[in-house]
Amino acid sequence: MTSAKFGALVMTALVIIYLVLVAERSYALVVSGDPIGIAIGSTMLFLPAIAFWAIYMELRFGLRIEKLGKVLLEENAWPQFPFELRPSGRPTKASAEAVFDTYREKVEADERNWKAWFALGLAYDAAGDRARARKSMREAIALANNSKTL
Repeated sequence: MTSAKFGALVMTALVIIYLVLVAERSYALVVSGDPIGIAIGSTMLFLPAIAFWAIYMELRFGLRIEKLGKVLLEENAWPQFPFELRPSGRPTKASAEAVFDTYREKVEADERNWKAWFALGLAYDAAGDRARARKSMREAIALANNSKTL
């Protein structure tokens, strides 16, 4: 188990413990019989439900991306990025953008290829654009589902 996965599991467990405690307190307010307590408790019960849903969706996203990554590793098809690296190990913005353009063109050439979308997501992430990276990875997941890869 990687340290990132372990960290995600620990944080998820801590948030779930917190949400259970909030839900317990919310339930106590709902059954108190006091109209204000019922209103506050009902609202407080709604928030843990949303949080549980969000945690589930994030974990599901991460596990699916990990599964696609394993498929690429098994096929020896993991994208290779010729980045110029900073001392921190992160790519320079200029080299990330150059690589990004290459992978964007590959997606435009074959929009139904989940591997191209996955590589584009990695390139977006390297360029520091997390929102577009996640969007590209969601597209890769959807295409992989359609092709029965997942």
